[in-house]
Amino acid sequence: MFDFVHERKRVVQVVLALIILPFALWGVDSYQNSGDVGVMATVNGKQIGQAEFEDALMQQRRRMQELAGENFDPALFDRAEIKRSVLEGLATQHLLLEKAKEEGLMVSDEQIAQIIAGVGAFQKDGRFDKQSYEAALRVQGMSPELFEYRVRQDILNRQLTDAYAQNGFAADTTADTLIRLNEQQRVVSVATLGLDVFLKNAVVADADAQQYYEQNPQQFELPERAQVDYVVFSADALADKIDPTEAEVKRYYDEHLNEFSTLEQRQASHILISVATQASDAEKQAAKAKAEQLLADVKAAPSKFAALAKESSQDPGSAANGGDLGMFARGMMVKPFDEAVFSMKVGQVSDLVQTDFGYHIIKVTAVEPSKAQPLKEVSALIEQRLRAQQAADKFAELAERFNDTVYEQSDSLQPAAELVGAKVVSGQWLSRDQQPGDLWTAKVMQAVFSEDAVKNKRNTAAVEVKPNTLLAAHVTSHQPASVRPYEEVASGIRKLLQHQAALQAAEEQGKQTLAALQAGEQRKMVWKTALKLSRSQRSDLDPSLTHQIFLADTGKLPAYVGVVDAKNGYVIARIDAVKDVENIDPAKRERYTQQMRQVTGEALLSAYLANAKSGADITMKAFVDESPN
Repeated sequence: MFDFVHERKRVVQVVLALIILPFALWGVDSYQNSGDVGVMATVNGKQIGQAEFEDALMQQRRRMQELAGENFDPALFDRAEIKRSVLEGLATQHLLLEKAKEEGLMVSDEQIAQIIAGVGAFQKDGRFDKQSYEAALRVQGMSPELFEYRVRQDILNRQLTDAYAQNGFAADTTADTLIRLNEQQRVVSVATLGLDVFLKNAVVADADAQQYYEQNPQQFELPERAQVDYVVFSADALADKIDPTEAEVKRYYDEHLNEFSTLEQRQASHILISVATQASDAEKQAAKAKAEQLLADVKAAPSKFAALAKESSQDPGSAANGGDLGMFARGMMVKPFDEAVFSMKVGQVSDLVQTDFGYHIIKVTAVEPSKAQPLKEVSALIEQRLRAQQAADKFAELAERFNDTVYEQSDSLQPAAELVGAKVVSGQWLSRDQQPGDLWTAKVMQAVFSEDAVKNKRNTAAVEVKPNTLLAAHVTSHQPASVRPYEEVASGIRKLLQHQAALQAAEEQGKQTLAALQAGEQRKMVWKTALKLSRSQRSDLDPSLTHQIFLADTGKLPAYVGVVDAKNGYVIARIDAVKDVENIDPAKRERYTQQMRQVTGEALLSAYLANAKSGADITMKAFVDESPN
């Protein structure tokens, strides 16, 4: 569920200490799952609410849409089995989280900080950037709190599942056996009893063709079809007709100037004397006294700030750089630290600043003021936004009227099309069994082939086929499902039966020939050039023939096997030699054992999950299938 992180950074090294403190100063909060309406499932008494389920469903829907592109059908997520699958996944995650906590597994804030700060999508100039982080999450429809809560859950779950999945077992002797089986080579020649000769002798009577037609009517069915007129009303089409004025562009720029401006950023260095939150009063006083002495040293010789930081600062992430924390915007550090930095001038040194991390001596080293992009550089972007905004407003204003017009003037789509400035498209043929597409979704197809549309010739309702896009259709011609006349298909039936008869004859003769060869008789055959086959390599041979070749007893050579090939006839393979693996490369053995460990690890994890679920009290809401399919 949390592949948004792992697609970008699967493994995070512990050497990210340089980032830990600045991130911790900003802070990581827990996500509180509050305000859920309705209970979708319970796991050992703990509830999964409506909001959590809807969010998981939305994330899965987004992933499916990215994968399927134009072929994505929104109606898929109306199906009960899809909803249940998502809910089962959530229940499994909750159960795993409970088990992880029972095992005493923990994830520290520092670990969360390391992982998130190490994601490339959240960085700017190689360093964690809060604005990039929040922007990336907005695209995913998540707040930082929710995202961090999920990352924590994901890590805990992975700690538990990896204990099983990554600890499979494999013996070297087993790997050696598998290598010898998988990479044994068999030298094979192939001969085919082709269908051509047998087709010449295959005769099909008219009565047989007629009987096949009568016994297999489903093979000759024509699906129900409808010819429709349709009209599409979309915000995108409205946007093409909108041309924002210069005054509107300037007003938007002035009202959203902060969006086109960089935030003021400051560069600061600090010296930290750390104090644990659970430290005694004596330890706190000692730390403060040490910090006060350092402050006095700094004020006595401000130019030695960097040297003192390297020597005395207890922040491992910045001490080596003379205490430098780099550039950051307001709000990225904890409040006392942030307030001090943004109240000082360049070169100024603060008094002691106390935070949850201890005592800081801060020096502001640079200020990068806020800077606005010129209007001419962002006018094209503003025009695009205004078009989209005005089109969305206009769409919302007209959508209900469009739908009402489609319904009230149900004998034609023209009035509705004229209302929104769209065109009626005519002559589109649709088949009842065609796959849903971009415009012709499952819900549209259900409406088109409804009784009201087909028999009463009324417009379909306006159906939302994608966000801010409506489609209405009108059936102009209808063809019920039917069976093609015998005369149209008789020739094809005769060819089919002739092929079946030829294949049966080829099989009979092929089996006789195979039996003779296996008995040691000599037969005149046209053998193709010998091939070297192994189980680990693909070949152009029919898979069923390859399977038989490696099942064959090769105690006495040559050995023969044969299979029916529906396209070519009967194929016989002659096994002339077997070449076993003599020496096993240690590197290859390691690769095989690693794959076997993965397989056995996945089996262990599957067994663990099954056992955990069998001992858990899990209840789930029942779903009703809302999909027309």
